[in-house]
Amino acid sequence: MLVNLYIENIAVIEKSNINFKEGLNILTGETGAGKSIVIDAISAILGHRTSKEIIRTGCEKAFVSAEFENINAQTVRKLSELGYDFKDDTLIISREINSNGKTTCRINSRPATVSVLKETGLNLINIHGQHESYELFSPETHIDYIDSTGSYAELKEIYKKEYRFLKKLEKQLDGLNIDETKRLQEIDLLSYQVNELEEANIEIGEEESLIEERMILQNSEKLTLNLQKALLYAEGDSEIEGAVSSVDNLCTAINKCADLNPNLKELSEKLNDVYYNLQDCVSEVSDALDDIDSDSYRLNDVEERLDLLYRLKRKYGSNEEEMLEFLKKAKQKLNELTELDINKENLEKEYNSQFSKTMRIAEELTENRKKAGKRFVANVQKQLKFLDMPNVSFTVSYEQTPLSLNGQDKMELLVSANLGEEPKPVAKIASGGELSRIMLAIKTVLAENDIIDTLIFDEIDAGISGSAAQKVGLKLKEVSLTRQVLCVTHQAQIAALANEHLFIKKETKDNKTYTNIEILDYEGRKHELARIIDGVNITDTALAHAEQLLKNN
Repeated sequence: MLVNLYIENIAVIEKSNINFKEGLNILTGETGAGKSIVIDAISAILGHRTSKEIIRTGCEKAFVSAEFENINAQTVRKLSELGYDFKDDTLIISREINSNGKTTCRINSRPATVSVLKETGLNLINIHGQHESYELFSPETHIDYIDSTGSYAELKEIYKKEYRFLKKLEKQLDGLNIDETKRLQEIDLLSYQVNELEEANIEIGEEESLIEERMILQNSEKLTLNLQKALLYAEGDSEIEGAVSSVDNLCTAINKCADLNPNLKELSEKLNDVYYNLQDCVSEVSDALDDIDSDSYRLNDVEERLDLLYRLKRKYGSNEEEMLEFLKKAKQKLNELTELDINKENLEKEYNSQFSKTMRIAEELTENRKKAGKRFVANVQKQLKFLDMPNVSFTVSYEQTPLSLNGQDKMELLVSANLGEEPKPVAKIASGGELSRIMLAIKTVLAENDIIDTLIFDEIDAGISGSAAQKVGLKLKEVSLTRQVLCVTHQAQIAALANEHLFIKKETKDNKTYTNIEILDYEGRKHELARIIDGVNITDTALAHAEQLLKNN
């Protein structure tokens, strides 16, 4: 539940630290004192849209933070999914709004986004204001009321999973429904491409190898001449002593010296290594000379092959890997197109089977909704009777729709305001006061299955007075027995039921407006109830009436 709210530089509130308790917390004050600003501040914490216009005049930024205790398990799980862990049972959410439009959010001192605040807030607080009553004017929201009281949430998730798979199959089928002429043209093109690449018999690394071979073939005469010279200098002839023979003579002389001077043994070994390495080099030169191919026909073959690879690269990829990947995909697509009829037939069978399965689950969901709708209407009717609306009757109209992510159902709540009248949509029947009580009745029924710990009602008593206001207050009190309730009200009958009464007062000082919030004691509550009853000039009669209300409650 919400235990503390700190507000700084929001509208007329310069600084305020508000503590809330369990049960029914009532907020009262004169019109324009800032009651709605407190609700706006809480909305900001819950990730609702806000504006820099909320910042107090003359200030650069506004700040609000909220502290929660005894967090419900679903909120803890959601925070864990979002990467936020906390050791104790305290949650602190803060939000700073800057005049440049930027917002800084934190959860237990760790950075967060507005969307994270919104996800977290879904299970923390539910705010119901006058404007929210108009949700009843939107029939598409009615089915959500009924679903939230039903015990088929798991079935609903199963249906959504099956429906998404059905739409996936439908999309695949749509992809197969192509023009026959276009299909044949694509088959013809792909066949040509596949044949051309397969006949080329491309191998990875082939082009690089061919370029090297071409260079050798183009320079075979120069290579032969220079390799022959190298052998001459290494092996010698009748006129020239070769390097091998010279090194051999050098090694023989040093070896003899090493026999006489041990210090030359290491040098002798080095020269011997040089001699053997030189022999190896001569052997490699000889092999290279033997390998030279001066066949002009081979050079022509290499040039033609490289030219083919160049032309294929321009069409299918910049290297062998890309061309082979193109071939793989082209063959796959060609296979799909040539076997389209078979694939389409198999996919249609799978789609029809999935449609039947999805429809069965949708029908089961419909039956559950109809049962839940009857229970929901009966429970709301019971609440309305308590709220001095015994002649108002509720029914649920049902209409089957094409399958969608939410099933095949359109359900709308219809209201008959007086006995004997046909049920009609809420927008055509309810007055402002009736609308508030209907919404309170619905909220009361929803709260029975709701895990949210804190409910906020912003002037839900609009348009009612007397006995109806008293009944609304008692209903709020009843709801507050199992969860925390915050209520902004202008009705003394409701305010008298508070466990905690907060008075919001507006003052002017140095040509500036300030809002202060204080917790009222018994005498303070009595005078505030008298003010609500009588206005500015409080009479003894109003004070007596206020005291009687407090004693009665």
